[in-house]
Amino acid sequence: MEDNTKNSKKLFIGVIVLGALLLIAILAFVFTATTMNKKVEEATLANEQLQLTNEQLQLANEYQALNTEYAQYENQSQLLVNDSLVTKYAAAKSKVEKLLQELNSEKQKSAQRIKQLQDEIGTLKNILRHYVSQIDSLGKENAGLRAENAEIKQRNQQLTTRVANETKRNEVLSERMTLAEKLNVTGVSLVALKKNGKVEKNVTKARQLDVSFTIPQNNSTPVGEKVIYLRIISPEGSLLGAGGSFSFEGGSLQCTARKTIEYSGEEIPGIHIYWDVNTTLTPGDYLVELFADDFRLASRRFTLRK
Repeated sequence: MEDNTKNSKKLFIGVIVLGALLLIAILAFVFTATTMNKKVEEATLANEQLQLTNEQLQLANEYQALNTEYAQYENQSQLLVNDSLVTKYAAAKSKVEKLLQELNSEKQKSAQRIKQLQDEIGTLKNILRHYVSQIDSLGKENAGLRAENAEIKQRNQQLTTRVANETKRNEVLSERMTLAEKLNVTGVSLVALKKNGKVEKNVTKARQLDVSFTIPQNNSTPVGEKVIYLRIISPEGSLLGAGGSFSFEGGSLQCTARKTIEYSGEEIPGIHIYWDVNTTLTPGDYLVELFADDFRLASRRFTLRK
């Protein structure tokens, strides 16, 4: 009887131990399964985030490509009569940039937000496609206009050249008429004189310088009173005398002496303009210039010796 009781106790204890071991095994299995499921879920989530990040990068690259294409046509936007496409593109571009900034700042990517970005870029594509189509169409029209304008420009250039040639021809004729009216002089000479009016061969002893010349007949020259201005330049390059100033080619020149004559269109021979020497002259080349009516009538060099 006692043996049976002992055996029953042993059996009971064995059952309890076996049950405890089974419970531990079950708990260990459940913990392991839970850990594995958690790791699987984490791996799945990480994979989804990686895919979403990759999609975001692809969309960002696509957006940059769109901007690059738009930049190629941006300077032609003035061709558009209605610039609403430009405004629409700018608005869509702003939305895309805002979404990209928000996505870059988010730790967890949202498939819904990626889809929204994809839709906005799709809108941007459609606007750009329409924009480029209009630019191309207007470009073709403008090419035709440019060809027409080039032809008109060529005609205008030919007309301008013709007018310029006629103007130049008229200017030449006008210049010839003006030169024809110029008072002419011939036989210009320069001599040094003694106190008695005779020729002095030694210039250092001269008391006067005498410039003589003839005004020939010229029916084209306006008649009337003419003032002849004389300039004598010494070998040292200085102007002799102080006969006042006169106008010439918009400026003012000093003269050595002047003489007033009455011109009737007929020849006037033997005109003399004298200058009283007030300093010792040096031997060398003297430049004689005659002016009247804003013209230089003559420019001659004479050598006076000692």
